[in-house]
Amino acid sequence: MEAAPVRRRRGDTGLGVAMGWFLLAPPTPDGVPTRHVVTVRRTDDDRVAGAGVVVGADTLLTCAHVVNDALGLPLFDSRDPGRVAVPVELRGKTGFRQDYAILEHWIPPRSANGGRVVNGDATWLGDLALLRLETPSGELPAPPRRTAMSQDQRVQAWHGSGNDATFADLTVTLLAGSVGYVDGAPTGMAVGPGYSGSPLWSPQLNAVVGLVAGAFLPDPDPGSGAVAPYNPQNMARRSWAIPWQRIETELRPLGVLDTLSPETIDPDDPVFAAVADLVADLLPSGNPRVECGLRLARACGVRHGSDVTPPTPEEFASFLLAHPRAPAALSAILRRQPGDGADRVLAAAGAIPAAKLLTAQEYVELRKRLRDMDPGLLGRLPETVRAALPHLATFPDGSDLDMLLDQLESLPGDGGSGAGERRVPALLRVMEYLAVLCPEPSQAELRLWTRGVASRLGVALAALDERRWDAQAWARTVRERSARVRVLVEVKQAESDRHRLGIWCDEGSGPQRMSTGSGGSYSPSEAAREVLRVIDSLPPATGDFQPPLIEVFVDRDSLDLPVDEWEAQVPGELVRGVLGVEFPVVVHCPELLRRHKRFEPHWHTRWSRLDSGGPLRVDESTDPVRLYARLVNQLDTVRVSVDVPPGRQRDGIVQTCLALGIPVVVWDRGSEGRSHAVKHMTDVATRHLPDGVLGYRAYALADPSAFPGQPVLAWADADRTIPRLQLTEPQESS
Repeated sequence: MEAAPVRRRRGDTGLGVAMGWFLLAPPTPDGVPTRHVVTVRRTDDDRVAGAGVVVGADTLLTCAHVVNDALGLPLFDSRDPGRVAVPVELRGKTGFRQDYAILEHWIPPRSANGGRVVNGDATWLGDLALLRLETPSGELPAPPRRTAMSQDQRVQAWHGSGNDATFADLTVTLLAGSVGYVDGAPTGMAVGPGYSGSPLWSPQLNAVVGLVAGAFLPDPDPGSGAVAPYNPQNMARRSWAIPWQRIETELRPLGVLDTLSPETIDPDDPVFAAVADLVADLLPSGNPRVECGLRLARACGVRHGSDVTPPTPEEFASFLLAHPRAPAALSAILRRQPGDGADRVLAAAGAIPAAKLLTAQEYVELRKRLRDMDPGLLGRLPETVRAALPHLATFPDGSDLDMLLDQLESLPGDGGSGAGERRVPALLRVMEYLAVLCPEPSQAELRLWTRGVASRLGVALAALDERRWDAQAWARTVRERSARVRVLVEVKQAESDRHRLGIWCDEGSGPQRMSTGSGGSYSPSEAAREVLRVIDSLPPATGDFQPPLIEVFVDRDSLDLPVDEWEAQVPGELVRGVLGVEFPVVVHCPELLRRHKRFEPHWHTRWSRLDSGGPLRVDESTDPVRLYARLVNQLDTVRVSVDVPPGRQRDGIVQTCLALGIPVVVWDRGSEGRSHAVKHMTDVATRHLPDGVLGYRAYALADPSAFPGQPVLAWADADRTIPRLQLTEPQESS
């Protein structure tokens, strides 16, 4: 593929700096930077789609549009392809190696205003993809040093084939915010097809400073489409790149740049002096310090200096402050030795901002166990976090596994420890809660992992057992609450009175997709038949029958969509098949919570008080602004009944309630006066409202004069996982 065609604290990050005895990244093997170049191939014809660069022992970085091309998708398609496998070619110590890499992180191309990139855009943002080898061989070179791009740097780029002869000599002629413009030398190779994703290598700095993203190519002849004859007015050999500093900005929130702190170590920092003194006290003589240094370097995957001359306490301290997992690794080494060395290192780690909770080995093992889990079970991890950490002010984002683990590692332990005991870290508590949902042998393996980490941290096993008992009690309530099957239906307006659908089922182990969402649009009757078809495909219910709960995901403008009235009209059919008469139909609007994420903790707190919290009734005299002031911190209000006629006022009240995290809101879709349906529902217990509206709708169909209302129930269960909705992605709504 071509480098995507387009038509008409600055300085070292600290990565790869040798800190004396600990060598944080080796020089490029044999002085050949192409060892770091990865070939990304197309899945259909095995031709080169573009390039990438090694950034970890099993991790590769390229442009998102290179992955799109490899998969046969439009270059600027912003939809996440999921965990797809992409064919790659690597340059190991013993030659070329064919492999597949799994797409782990997807940052799609986006315009400056966050919208789509279209042909004709000169530059764009995002456009990064992180790939991970499932079976790293250990033959990849260590990640190259990376540093910031700056103006006037001389750099080189390579074609995705990685052939040495394809290098293009370039100069960074302008650094314009998030884009670096590079001009090619008048002789030699020019950046063109197949160069996207190539690392930009600075020979002077012996480091990567960015990735090639696009090239300005001559406009074709408008008549023939062929390359137009040379014109001195044409732009010649100009490309543009993603500077490394912007790559760091895009990737750091994902927790994937787990290498070194970008800050220079200050020898006058009191923490540095304290850590150096600690090392000198714990490892006063040469031989033990050499042995410990060797083991620490191996544990952190870095090279080391002399096997005889020990690192100085200052070199040891520099490494501990620079490498996020070095303090944890050192505590693991010292835990096997007599004395309190491990505890003293862990205490010092609390003063090191970059220090992580887990060792590299512990992190890799946990990540592998989670990735090997059933996707439905792994999808319940955010739910598990909320249950395990109920008092957390802001819940970590569960949309990305690495980001979630990074956030959990940074959280302190809980307060359930005796005097002088180390607290159980939040991450271990979450893993204990997740373990109770796992089948054997995964449950035992995850518990062994948590016990091993707890032992290394010096956490009393009795304290860990208490968290395990808490998790088991929670699991029992989950099993009781999860008896009802959910059918999750995402509805998006397509054209007049037609809709696009996405359907999932959750039988207690998380949502499982039942339709692709790409089957065209449906009339209300066709949509009802499709939902009933999915319900009919479910296994027969056992025990006390409860009809499945139909949870309809809509945007804020479709809260009154009468999905409960949709009828599967089939000529000659004996029964009518009205969705809201056979099944409890509720609506859910994740859009409003996403737009106001600061209220998500309020939502979770209110939901936890569903059985003890109180109701609120509002009418035409209620002003939405005053309602906001009343509800924003009134967390014991879990349910609001809106007895207001249809119109902008009612819409504003309903949306304000949902945005503030009120989990249960009831209103009447059609009533012009006092609503019979809203009044009727006030006598129904909050937890039983889904079945209450089901009964009312059935009575309304049988006797509309006695039951004249059209009740709508917004129901946002904070304990049940929702799928990753796709029909409401920005690119689908333009």
